[in-house]
Amino acid sequence: MSGPRVNSFFLGNSSGVNFSIILSPRDEETGKLQLANCSGSKRAGDWNLEVTPGMNTSKVTVSLTRTLELCLPNATECCPSPLCMLETLQVLACRGSVMLAQLLIQAEIFANSSFTGNVSENATLIPNQAFKPLGSCPCNLTAGACDVRCCCDLECTPDLQQLFSGSCFTGVFGGDVNPPFDQLCSSQSMEYAPEWFPFLCVQSSLDNTPFLGYFYHGSTSTPKVPSFKIPLQTSPGKPFTGYREGDPIVTEEDEYFTVPQQSMAGQCVGNAPVAYLHNFDVKCLTSLESYKEGLPHDVRINTGTADFIQQNVVYRTITDRGKFITESESLHAAEVLCQNVTFAEHYKFIWKDKNIEQVNVTVFLGSLCDGEILTQRFTVEFLSLKSTNGEELFENPGYQAGKPVRAANMNASDPLGSLNIWQPAGRGLCESATYRPVLFGVDSYSGCILEVDINEDCSLLRGNVTEKLNALIQATHIGKRNNSSYSDLNDWVEIIRLDPFSSNVSTGGLKGICPDIPANLNIRIIFAKVGAVQGIPQQHILAVQISYSTVFWQFQCGLGCKNTLSFLPITASVQFIEVPAQPPIPVTRYQKIYAEFDCNQNEVCWPQLLYPLTRFYTGEPYSQCLAKGLLLAFLVLVAAIMSNPWFSKLWNR
Repeated sequence: MSGPRVNSFFLGNSSGVNFSIILSPRDEETGKLQLANCSGSKRAGDWNLEVTPGMNTSKVTVSLTRTLELCLPNATECCPSPLCMLETLQVLACRGSVMLAQLLIQAEIFANSSFTGNVSENATLIPNQAFKPLGSCPCNLTAGACDVRCCCDLECTPDLQQLFSGSCFTGVFGGDVNPPFDQLCSSQSMEYAPEWFPFLCVQSSLDNTPFLGYFYHGSTSTPKVPSFKIPLQTSPGKPFTGYREGDPIVTEEDEYFTVPQQSMAGQCVGNAPVAYLHNFDVKCLTSLESYKEGLPHDVRINTGTADFIQQNVVYRTITDRGKFITESESLHAAEVLCQNVTFAEHYKFIWKDKNIEQVNVTVFLGSLCDGEILTQRFTVEFLSLKSTNGEELFENPGYQAGKPVRAANMNASDPLGSLNIWQPAGRGLCESATYRPVLFGVDSYSGCILEVDINEDCSLLRGNVTEKLNALIQATHIGKRNNSSYSDLNDWVEIIRLDPFSSNVSTGGLKGICPDIPANLNIRIIFAKVGAVQGIPQQHILAVQISYSTVFWQFQCGLGCKNTLSFLPITASVQFIEVPAQPPIPVTRYQKIYAEFDCNQNEVCWPQLLYPLTRFYTGEPYSQCLAKGLLLAFLVLVAAIMSNPWFSKLWNR
């Protein structure tokens, strides 16, 4: 470390763990560090240790408590030399007398070089930079002190310059304020020199450099911050002519109709406008402390013709909170504060041409308590309206490559389901892995690592692995189309589940061995192209099958077998299988025989063996092809004659 504070992290449960810091001087004879023990405290010399506990990670902070200012005459508790401190520290994590982790820190800290003298009241005369450089050393930013990596700073002593002599600032900022320009006759820095150089070049001193003219005289303008408030009429008397694709939806108060959405950085933006004919499905994390109510549902929406319609809102209560609560801290029942909040909002916009005909909103409410993390879900779906006020398919009703596969849980009050795979992070453990949806047409393979103890019961291990895999599939049905309706069961296909195979093989009481662990989840999705909409194929899902592959797990012993934990990788794979929409016509016997001589279906094409000798070949003149062919035939004939036995006898005679 080179500063007065350094942070590190202790991974694992920190309950019952004692953290301490000790100074570790070296042995003068051997040069080795002295052995550490668990009897230290959280303070050693001028160092202080702070520990911030968490769920599975604890933040460890080591800070220096003394000042780093250089000593003035007759001063104490300061740094007598630029190298203020050179010490070796050890941070220990112990449970009782057993050392769990050890961190070795080499502290090499220099004194602060900030200016502490008196400031002169004389004004600095700034030269005109059109005729003279503003400063001979632009990187000299601190008066009366040495600036790091600024080798032209005259206030840097030779001892300080040795610390950064190999990494000085270059160019104009590093002090080269008058570099040779390309047009100078003595310049050799031109990468693409013209053909007339150096016949026509400039012979001048560096005092007349063109770099002095690189400045800008102009006024600054304040940026205009865009407002969410927009006029509905571009000019007086001109009505609002309807929405186009991508236009923001407007409310009665001439403001954008907003629903929380994800930004490019992955964070949720609460005041994001809803774009016309753009569907989305997002999830946002929030807590009771940071929870904010969205736009009120009594806001009227502009239909596109300066008319306004009211939202049709239906409120429902969430009974299964475990589907939305992702993390919970252990708090006493008397201290918990709960509040009724919005868990999910589903918007359906019924549109026709450039206008919005109807807005249906389904709001799911539930209780959120202090210390819990809520995963809110917001969906917006645009549905076209027929002249008979019935729903029709919006654009292409089939799936498109790269779009999420729709899932539904028909056994729950909220039919919205999910079909996910893992997206590991950090160490790749299943505890910290997040989910990402299965995308149509994209074969995927993901996994995570599960920590298993050597004394783990095989039955409990199988149940734990199966629970982890089943958490990826929170659905009972998969939508046949991209716009399958939750109210019509015929729009969905039921997921076919094949239970994992178990042979009930006994391990004979051996530890660290478990057979038939269902560690691999296989998701097979069968789809077909059933037509086309405006030339774009319409793809439907026909069936979905889920199966498990078992593995034989055995505890892997590391160095010395001191660790009682081993790792079990579990994976999930998604495979899309395309089948014809209708059974193909059986191939006749004539087609099978003809296929052997079809050049378009075989790599070897016998009918085109003599193609260069025919008139269909136009790569060369026909006379040259014929001559080359005759020469090739003559050489083949000579080779055949010379390979005959009687020719060798005749040659020997």
